[in-house]
Amino acid sequence: METKLLETLAALGNLVASAIPRIAVGILLIIVGGVLAKGIEFVLRAMLIRVRFDSLMERAHVTKALRRTGLRQQLSLLLPKLAYFLTVFLVAKIASDVIGLIAVSNAIGAFFSYLPNVLAALVLLILGTTAGQFTGQMVTRAAESSGFDSAPALGKVVSALTIFLVAMMAIGQLKIDTEMVRIVTSFVLAAGALGFGLAFGLGTRDVVQNIVAGFYTRRLLTVGNRLTIAGQSGTLTAVTSTHTVLNDGVNEILVANATFLEQASTQDPNLPEQ
Repeated sequence: METKLLETLAALGNLVASAIPRIAVGILLIIVGGVLAKGIEFVLRAMLIRVRFDSLMERAHVTKALRRTGLRQQLSLLLPKLAYFLTVFLVAKIASDVIGLIAVSNAIGAFFSYLPNVLAALVLLILGTTAGQFTGQMVTRAAESSGFDSAPALGKVVSALTIFLVAMMAIGQLKIDTEMVRIVTSFVLAAGALGFGLAFGLGTRDVVQNIVAGFYTRRLLTVGNRLTIAGQSGTLTAVTSTHTVLNDGVNEILVANATFLEQASTQDPNLPEQ
């Protein structure tokens, strides 16, 4: 019994004795790695400040896109800090391998293998936010040029949908299951589309007809034309999304745009000049 105990203690002593050099080397690697990481952070920050990296990103509208995602810190401070932590993690993995901490090393290795997915998701989110804002602005301008009164709201809806789709792609890059989100989103979009279609198809037929007629009216007529339509005579002063505005010299007269699709309009030769 005593012999077995002595043998166990001897084996334990040999194990500790063999582990001490590896632990010492691991601790030394961590210390050196920490100093190296700080050095990399300092040098990288100095280089970015010297080349005025923040100004370059500002002119390229990258900083603005990052702010839309909620990231407020300057890139000349953020990137060196990220380099510092990545260096520390890399040194920690090497030290874990030297010491023999396989579980820790595998965990850090899994982090590094997952890192490209995080970067891809971040790039997608930045580009998607920028694209969503740009698309929303383009839709707003197009709707405003067509005289659509709710142009800003339409632009915001298009922008939100674009950002939502890109966010789903970013979540997919992170290997997160989005099946339930897709199902719920499909039901919500289908219900919204159905309600929107019923509203336009049943409750707002006349409004839609006036909007479509106004689109053509603005291309056929110009402000200042003297017109007689639906028994109303006056000078054309404006074409809104639903009505044409005539001025008879005293009052403004509103004529539904759909009237142009049903009745002919002619220049009135008897109307005096304004």
